[in-house]
Amino acid sequence: MEPKITEAEIATLVDTFYARVRIDPDIGPIFNAIVGDWPHHLSTLKDFWSTILLTTSRYKGDPMMTHLQLPLDPEHFERWLSLFAVTANEVLPPRHAANVIARSQRIAQNFKAGIAYKRQQSPSTT
Repeated sequence: MEPKITEAEIATLVDTFYARVRIDPDIGPIFNAIVGDWPHHLSTLKDFWSTILLTTSRYKGDPMMTHLQLPLDPEHFERWLSLFAVTANEVLPPRHAANVIARSQRIAQNFKAGIAYKRQQSPSTT
């Protein structure tokens, strides 16, 4: 049986991925406009992924509500997922990368559905 992903691997994934997000021309401006304290945000994201992948229960937030506040469209999710998959495949062993990528795709599907539902419930008046 292959060992579980480690906290060090999660930290490497999060740090490497969000360094790329910050300079990405498509999604970087969205995150850079919202995130004021990147070290704190990265710590929160490490807690989130530790909770998802290792069931540590360190993350205590509501990521759906947080993302509902962002100006995200389906193409932003596709860019995020693409960049995330590339990063995971570069920094993680293949089985860990496949697991993390699958989880990220399910989470993104839920977020996209939640955002679409919220927009349907309160359409813009523009």
